[in-house]
Amino acid sequence: MSTEVMKKGTVVSGIEIVDIGAKGKVIGKKDGVTFMTKDAVPGDIVSIRIKKNKKNYKEGQMVSVDTPSPMRLEPKCEHFDHCGGCSWQNLDYAKQIAYKESRVNQQITRIAHIDDYKAIPILGSEWIYEYRNKLEFTFIEKRWLTLDQLNDESVVKSPGLGFHVPGRFDWVMHIEKCHLEEPIHNDIRNFIYDRSMELGLTFYNPHSKEGALRNLVLRCNRNNEWMMLLIGWERTAEVDVLLQEVQAKFPVIQSLWFIQNQKLNDSFSDCPAELITGAPHIIETFKRPTGEQVQYMIGPKSFFQTNPNQAEKLYQIVYDWANLSDNPVVYDLYTGTGSIALFVADKAQKVVGIEYVPEAIEDAKKNALLNSIDNCEFFAGDMKDILTTDFIAEHGAPDVLITDPPRAGMHADVVERILETAPKRIVYVSCDPATQARDIELLKAKYKLIQIQPVDMFPHTSHVENVALLELQGE
Repeated sequence: MSTEVMKKGTVVSGIEIVDIGAKGKVIGKKDGVTFMTKDAVPGDIVSIRIKKNKKNYKEGQMVSVDTPSPMRLEPKCEHFDHCGGCSWQNLDYAKQIAYKESRVNQQITRIAHIDDYKAIPILGSEWIYEYRNKLEFTFIEKRWLTLDQLNDESVVKSPGLGFHVPGRFDWVMHIEKCHLEEPIHNDIRNFIYDRSMELGLTFYNPHSKEGALRNLVLRCNRNNEWMMLLIGWERTAEVDVLLQEVQAKFPVIQSLWFIQNQKLNDSFSDCPAELITGAPHIIETFKRPTGEQVQYMIGPKSFFQTNPNQAEKLYQIVYDWANLSDNPVVYDLYTGTGSIALFVADKAQKVVGIEYVPEAIEDAKKNALLNSIDNCEFFAGDMKDILTTDFIAEHGAPDVLITDPPRAGMHADVVERILETAPKRIVYVSCDPATQARDIELLKAKYKLIQIQPVDMFPHTSHVENVALLELQGE
């Protein structure tokens, strides 16, 4: 089929999937034409309905797998075809991490234009299921139904509790069983759903903005201590009955909260939170390479890495690569709740942590007190506004700089300030290898990329973290 007739809606068959691209999309080829789609795995022969005609490729929706790939697996989750949360469950895990590793190195070569560095093999996750310590669910007045369910007159569009359908704020798929967190979270969630229905509690309607219950957050630590957040319009007698029954049935819930959200969106970081019973936080513990432990308090609104086993290993890599043997001054940019700053503080002269979110800085200070760490200073504000020449003069120039920016990477002003300050070593942690490679390209003015190591924090997804070590040229 010629490219001229590939109009929107045209179905093209016989496309061989040859590679995995960014953001979970796969790359197909037929007759010299490149196609992009989702839900397929390398080696599949598929049919695609064209949705977009780009200059260099065609993008579409997969209609069918005509010849399955030898790499294709039967997904473990019953919700796989529609959930979107674990888009690679149909691909062998060894192949998943191989593709992630390849993509990281491609980004370094293509964007940073570097090929003379040490590429350490990706650190795969020992746990590929039940690895998360936090999941968020949404109550919905009328659950989303599949096409088969819609065509079945016996299926009623009843309330649901589950995950948003990809790309839709108002569609929620009811979840019976999710494999990403310890199994007891399914028991807790299903009990809450059943009892809420029996108590006559209403579920939220995102269009009318009505409904008593909005969201449910379940998080835990590695000691199997749980925190539960029930988020709703207001506490009523029925809500209190539900909370009491949950606590009685599931004593593993050590911290039980109700959060009142009467806003038009689901974000609750600025909403009033009420501790119903138990402790105001749970504690997670990570071990340094030296064997010493660092404790982290996790409150109802705290950010913490959702794969604690892999996060601990990632922090250990950062600790080793920072080379703290010379008692350095360390700056930790985008410090969040200070988790990495506190992790490396034992061998540092001092650590300066900077973070945009004030609430995260308050958590960092609490965690410093919890661990009796007194050589960390934390500052809240926009990185490009705080990290100035005067700030560095006041707090001392860094010997080692650790940076873990958001997906967008570092602001150009921040990169410029790093180049001016010229720390001996930079350990750059990134959740987006493309923006990391862009920043490394800028840092090449003074720095040499020594080595990288990808870390798989999210099995069955396209996401990958990458740690990079850069050293000042001439050092």
